[in-house]
Amino acid sequence: MTMTTVLAIETSCDETAVAIVNNRQVCSSIIASQIPIHQQYGGVVPEVASREHLETINWAIAQALEQSQMNWSQIDAIAATCAPGLVGALLVGLTAAKTLAMIQQKPFLGVHHLEGHIYATYLSEPSLDPPFLSLLVSGGHTSLIYVKDCGIYETLGETRDDAAGEAFDKIARLLKLGYPGGPIIDKLAQTGDPQAFALPEGKVSLPGGGYHRYDSSFSGLKTAVLRLVQQLEKNNAQIPYSDVAASFQETVARSLTKRAIACALDYGLKTIAVGGGVAANSGLRKHLQAAATQHHLRVLFPPLKFCTDNAAMIACAAADHLSRGHTSPLTLGVESRLSLTQVMKLYQAG
Repeated sequence: MTMTTVLAIETSCDETAVAIVNNRQVCSSIIASQIPIHQQYGGVVPEVASREHLETINWAIAQALEQSQMNWSQIDAIAATCAPGLVGALLVGLTAAKTLAMIQQKPFLGVHHLEGHIYATYLSEPSLDPPFLSLLVSGGHTSLIYVKDCGIYETLGETRDDAAGEAFDKIARLLKLGYPGGPIIDKLAQTGDPQAFALPEGKVSLPGGGYHRYDSSFSGLKTAVLRLVQQLEKNNAQIPYSDVAASFQETVARSLTKRAIACALDYGLKTIAVGGGVAANSGLRKHLQAAATQHHLRVLFPPLKFCTDNAAMIACAAADHLSRGHTSPLTLGVESRLSLTQVMKLYQAG
């Protein structure tokens, strides 16, 4: 494999991240989180996120170079997340990357955010190669992706309503626990009884009966928790927050595990790679690892620092594309929504 070093920028939501990666080896990774700023609003405010990216981006680039002890002559290309995400936030990173590419006379690559999450696993498992099944679970996405090759993906299952991470945030808000919901509920669930309350796993109905076994639905589960809390309040009962959190987390983990295992077995895929913020969830890790072992499958989770948004995963994806002669035109724009199956529209052959 040709040694390829990429500096990448990730600003799709509320982290300003810059990293330098040599193929699948992380040379530096800088992440400036905006969580404390958005906590006061109970969620991400797009305009605030964009302004924070503008104020932080130059510092993050300088820090990434300093941490890697590299100079521009050692960088082969510049990359940035271009879709999907918050348009204003994406524009900050994309504009910075294009500017650097022009000034330093380097190739430019626009990267799909979800492809980045797939490549997060490569950072800890450099020997990983397609084909494999990717379970992407984050605040905005819950998908089962058949990874056939670099840039070649088939979506086998997705959420029909709330994404898994979004459901965690909404339940945390319902219980008045704070933002972001995932880590708070995970921590609370450690002291709760996951069998305390029977909550429904969402099933996606199909015309003519039956349900789609790979698709997820979390709106019914969210409603069930709401009704449970309302009933407890009506009875003037004290809400057992840890038990509610544990029961909710157990149901989500069980639901995702069933679908991922069934999908991998049906398609003859021996490896499941998990990516996205919810990949850090202890309940999902425990359930999926146990089920995978039972069915003689391999399940891979990125290190916790690469589950949430980061630029190292973006650089890793860009390096693979660059090694295949793919680059992006400087006219490339940002898109708030773009299917993972359309990744190759971002590139032109070298």
